[in-house]
Amino acid sequence: MAPKRSHDEHGTGAEAEGRAKKPRKGFSVGPENLPDGTYRRKVQKIKKDLIHKAKLKRSYAKIKAQEAELSSSVPVPPLIAPDEESKLELHPERQAMLDEPNSESTPDRKFDERPSRSRVRKPKPVPFEREAKLAKRRRLDAEARKKEREESDRQRQQKLEQRERFRKAMAKARTGGRNGQRKLGRESEVLLKRVQRVMSE
Repeated sequence: MAPKRSHDEHGTGAEAEGRAKKPRKGFSVGPENLPDGTYRRKVQKIKKDLIHKAKLKRSYAKIKAQEAELSSSVPVPPLIAPDEESKLELHPERQAMLDEPNSESTPDRKFDERPSRSRVRKPKPVPFEREAKLAKRRRLDAEARKKEREESDRQRQQKLEQRERFRKAMAKARTGGRNGQRKLGRESEVLLKRVQRVMSE
């Protein structure tokens, strides 16, 4: 039987922590057993983006801290001392404007001549404007095709009805009379109408 180890052999404090501490391996994104391909490259790209963003945040925080130190350590001198302010004289036109009561009836011409940025605004971009135009054009094309189809169906129906009337009229004219002879008067009228219709087309 093996002898038991005492508590002193394990080490105490920092020595035990140093032995037990494993090296950090960073962070992982996605499963580790992916084959080399699209999904693995996607996971690697996500990881690179995360690392890049973290570095940017860290550098931004450093710069911000430096600026805060500089601004707190270096006092900004005022541009104009309060006693100098009273010594400065205003331009006569500006002084006249300040002395006048608010009169908006006589606006300054120079001010009106300059183009105002707030007046000249580009129209707000409409999302899916191109797709909406395409859809509208397709809808109009579909309506036009539907009308053409309905018109051709109507004309076909008219021709079928005319043929049916002509066939019935010819059948009626070909039937024999009282003595079994064909009715040439009726047959000639039907044939004359057919010739006129063909000539008109």
